Amino acid sequence: MFSNLTNKLQTIFKNLKGQGVISESNIKEGLREIQLALLEADVNYRIVKDFIDDVAQEALGQKVAKSITPSQKLVKIVHDKLIELLGKENSPLKYSSNPPDVIMLIGLQGSGKTTTSSKLAKFLHDKGQNILLAGTDTQRPAAREQLQFLGKNLGIPVITEGKTPLDIAINAVKKANAISADTLIIDTQGRLHINEELMDELANIKKAVSPCEILLVADAMTGQDAVNIAKSFNERLGITGVILTKLDTDTRGGAAISIRKITGVPIKFAAAGEKTEDLEIFYPERMASRILGMGDILTLVEKAESEVRKDDTEKLVKKLKAETLDLEDFLSQLRQMKKIGPLSKMLDYLPVEPSLKNMDISEERYKRIEAIILSMTPEERTNPRIIDGSRRKRIAEGSGTDVQDINQLLKQFYSVRKFIKEMVNKGTRMKRKGFSSPLIPP
Repeated sequence: MFSNLTNKLQTIFKNLKGQGVISESNIKEGLREIQLALLEADVNYRIVKDFIDDVAQEALGQKVAKSITPSQKLVKIVHDKLIELLGKENSPLKYSSNPPDVIMLIGLQGSGKTTTSSKLAKFLHDKGQNILLAGTDTQRPAAREQLQFLGKNLGIPVITEGKTPLDIAINAVKKANAISADTLIIDTQGRLHINEELMDELANIKKAVSPCEILLVADAMTGQDAVNIAKSFNERLGITGVILTKLDTDTRGGAAISIRKITGVPIKFAAAGEKTEDLEIFYPERMASRILGMGDILTLVEKAESEVRKDDTEKLVKKLKAETLDLEDFLSQLRQMKKIGPLSKMLDYLPVEPSLKNMDISEERYKRIEAIILSMTPEERTNPRIIDGSRRKRIAEGSGTDVQDINQLLKQFYSVRKFIKEMVNKGTRMKRKGFSSPLIPP
């Protein structure tokens, strides 16, 4: 997510670390680089100009403590301004006092509305809501069949009966009332482009079902086109929020950064992946941290809470503090993380160096790691420092791998252990100063 922009910003801040004191010249140089990075990320040029002007005014108009470097100062200001740009706070879904609450999902064809409908349904179902899905897309071949298939897998009923999209939507409201559904999610039709026929159809559905939310599903890969699409839909229908999809692709980030400022409409959810669980609440502060390469520990912790037991976490923290984390623990943690989601995605939430993010942690690599560790003796897992050349050769033969694989695993293990230890120590210092930390249990 935003990998190109993140890497460029991290390089800019890293270069500023060599500057001893903050000055107009080094701040302006950093801002020029940030401006180019944002423009290359397809952020609207007017927004970039205003953003850089705001950052410059604040950076150059303040006195800075001697303990603060130009890099630290600029990171703090850019982070705060990014949060403002993205919306300051998350925007929860609106609910009525008289269920069922109706949510319309709208957007162009190919933006991912149908898949997103199922993701939102699962998200709300997991929170204890009784959900009904409605498929009103009579134009795209097999669109309603796709929604029925997704709903069946989730155990969520789907209604598609009706001659026209409006008929289906009206029937869906009746059905939702009949089964006492808490929320009705309507997957509407899209087009390859915005036209009057589409807008009239959506406006008629809106008038008939009185939705609490009209959420635009916008493809983040389209960059500024997504912003223009949001603006057009908002002017005609009055959308209440945006769900950005395909954030797991090599998106440049321009849509996420620009869309709130230009439309005034909040981003409510972000989707990064094809699975039905790949939908998360959009938190501006957390997203700003991820864009700047500062990680998003809170979201990772929330994802882990349902899968990782508290006593396992406390045990891990104790071992890290005592500097006794071994390869047995390393394998155990990999297995726990695998329950949360693909291991490669977990690194998106951690403030790690780009080199660590490039680690090979695919499913195939995970199986090799497991085979290697299981081929070690209990003593070797507990004390990997004793694994010399002859032991590495024996482990490689036992696991069906090469000595190079053993070397790579050990190198990554020491890097990860060092990183996690630093994070835990940082969390401990934060708690001593009165700050809460998701890294250290109470």
